Amino acid sequence: MFDSPLSASAYEVLGVDPTATDDEIKRAFRLRLRQTHPDAGGDAAAFIQVQRAWELVGTAEARAAYDRGHGFAAASNTTTTQQHWSGWRPPAPRADTRPKARTYGHPGGWRRERYLSLMREWAGHGVELPDPYDPALVRSAPLEIRRLLADALAEEATASTVSDLGMGFTVWHDVATSSGPTRSADADKLDHVVLSPSGLYGVMSEDFAETARFRRGEIIGRNLDGRAPVATLLARMRVVARTAKVRFGGAILVLPDDDLDQAVVTLGKVRGIPVVVVRRSALGMVLRQGVPGARDIGGNELFDVRTRLQQTIRFV
Repeated sequence: MFDSPLSASAYEVLGVDPTATDDEIKRAFRLRLRQTHPDAGGDAAAFIQVQRAWELVGTAEARAAYDRGHGFAAASNTTTTQQHWSGWRPPAPRADTRPKARTYGHPGGWRRERYLSLMREWAGHGVELPDPYDPALVRSAPLEIRRLLADALAEEATASTVSDLGMGFTVWHDVATSSGPTRSADADKLDHVVLSPSGLYGVMSEDFAETARFRRGEIIGRNLDGRAPVATLLARMRVVARTAKVRFGGAILVLPDDDLDQAVVTLGKVRGIPVVVVRRSALGMVLRQGVPGARDIGGNELFDVRTRLQQTIRFV
């Protein structure tokens, strides 16, 4: 949870300044443990987060590594900082000879471009920045900018998972669901359309930097700012279904593992479509086995659906 651009730093969780002494951090840790302990009326998720924060900065060695990777190191250590990947830069391509899924489009591409544009406007006044993914810079950016990067990372992680499932899968990324160019703060797009042996699915990749809660077939939480992810996903799937004249078997929302209490949460049918919310690590299993209640697809229909999608899908 500390690797998300949206999440609080270990220091913020403990309620101390990054320049705090080791003794101050230790006292803050003990205080926060008492405040968040479930037996004392605290929040279990916050209690776990406090323990994780202590693991990251509770010892001199762990704290030094955390500071280097998250932009808290002193200015004199800039060179060392840049040698540690914070998790926010585009990952280097991996050498892998295994058969991959058929993929089209650029996962996270729209949000990466939007992030870089807004970051240059905010931090560089329109000029090129030496490192737009510098952890200290990202951490200080406005929420709107950090959310773009968090969502781009989530889409890229999902794309990596689906790609590794093999040639039986076809996936389209950043699928346009409006007739014109996107100029709003959020792209009118479907993050992923996945055609698998178990069915055709619309997939949305999200990162809320908090444990997801549910009410009446929708995800709720402090960091959603009134957004309705399930309703948005289903609406965008309907656009693709009408355009390509295909039927989706189910809808999948993918969250970071820390954002979900269990591997798969089944929401049942929402507006006639089976919906599940899954941990990222469980996505491959769900796509192979199928969403509960999803419509099966196979044989000639699978080839027909792939052809229809390939002929009609546009990208943002």
